[in-house]
Amino acid sequence: MIDFNNTRGINDFYCLSRASRADPYPRIDLRGEKRCMVRVSRSVWIWLVCVALSILAVDEASAEPATLVFLNNVPAAVTFNDGDSFRVLEGPNTGSKARLAGFNTLESHGPVHQWGGWHYKELYALAKMATLNARRGVWHCESKDLAADGYGRILWYCLDLAEDQIRHGFAHAMTVSDEPANPRLLAAQHDAIRHRRGMWAKGVPTYVLTSIHSADEGFGKKTYNRLVNTVDGHSKRWYHNAIFSECQDVCHHPTELPMNEAYRVVSELRADAAVAPYVRGIDDILVALSVNTFIQNGFVPKIFGDNAKVQAALESMKSKGRFASVRSIKGACAIHVDFKRRYVRPKPACLQW
Repeated sequence: MIDFNNTRGINDFYCLSRASRADPYPRIDLRGEKRCMVRVSRSVWIWLVCVALSILAVDEASAEPATLVFLNNVPAAVTFNDGDSFRVLEGPNTGSKARLAGFNTLESHGPVHQWGGWHYKELYALAKMATLNARRGVWHCESKDLAADGYGRILWYCLDLAEDQIRHGFAHAMTVSDEPANPRLLAAQHDAIRHRRGMWAKGVPTYVLTSIHSADEGFGKKTYNRLVNTVDGHSKRWYHNAIFSECQDVCHHPTELPMNEAYRVVSELRADAAVAPYVRGIDDILVALSVNTFIQNGFVPKIFGDNAKVQAALESMKSKGRFASVRSIKGACAIHVDFKRRYVRPKPACLQW
C-alpha cells in the first residue's frame, strides 16, 4: 500500500489558473473561473460529502436527471444512478439498464469502501462525485450484441466516459479476467496515480476490493470476492466460504513488501543493465506495485516492454531471499450489505450516517 498521509503539503489547498495550470485534470474540478487541485484534511472531505449529496438531492428531486448518450451512434436520454451504470429513458432500448464495461466506480449506496488513509465517508463522497461527473457530460457508448451481465444489465463500452472518470480519479480501469485493461484507460489511470487525484490521494493498494459476496448468497458453488489490480486492471477472484453478517467489514490482507522496501527493489531493478530499459519511463510507484503484484501472484502486470525480463529479475531476487521481509498488510476493505438490502428503507445501520 502506498501511503501519502505523511507527504509534505497533503493538507494544502491551492489553485492553478486556467492559463498557467500544469495539471489539466485536477483532483476536484470546481467548475469556476479557476481549476483547483485539492489536498485536503478529513474535515474538508466530510464537508465535500455534504456538498455532493446536497447537489444529488436537488437532482433526484427533479423528474429524472437526463444525460445525452449516443448508444451505437443513436442519441438517447439516460439517467445515471452512479458513475458506471445508467437506465435508458428513450429510444429502442427504453427502460433497459446498463453496466459500463472496462472500468469501475466505487459503490454509491453508502460509505462502504476504505483503504490507505481514507475514511469510508470520504470515498463515498468520491463515488457521488463520479455520478455527478457522468451526469454532466455527453458520452458515446457501443455494444455489439447487447449482451447482459449477471444482473440483466446490458454491457456498454463508453471509452470517453471511462477515460474521463479514470483520469479524474473517480474510477479505476478493470477487466473481469487476468488480461490487462484498455491501454488508453491504463494511461489515464497511471496519470491519475502519478498526480494523486481522487481515490489515489491517500494511498494506492496493490488491489482494490470491488465486490464482496457472502457464501450464503447462492451465486453458484464457489463464492468469491473480486480484486482488481491497480497497475494493469486485471481481476482475480478471492475464493472463500465465509458467511458475512450485515455491515461486516471485510478486508484483504495480502502478503507483500513494505512500500519503503519495495522502492529499494525498484532502485535495484533500475540499476540492473538487463532490466533498466524495460522499467525506464515507468513511475516508481507503478514499478513498486508491480513488485508486490509479483510477490502475491508470481507474475508481473503487463505494463513493461519485456515482461519476461522483469519477471526473471524478480524471480532471481526471490531465489536469493531478497523478499524475506514480506509481511501481511491491511489492503483494501469493503463493508458487506446484501444486494437486496442496499436500497431498502430503513437503511442498514452502516449505510446511515
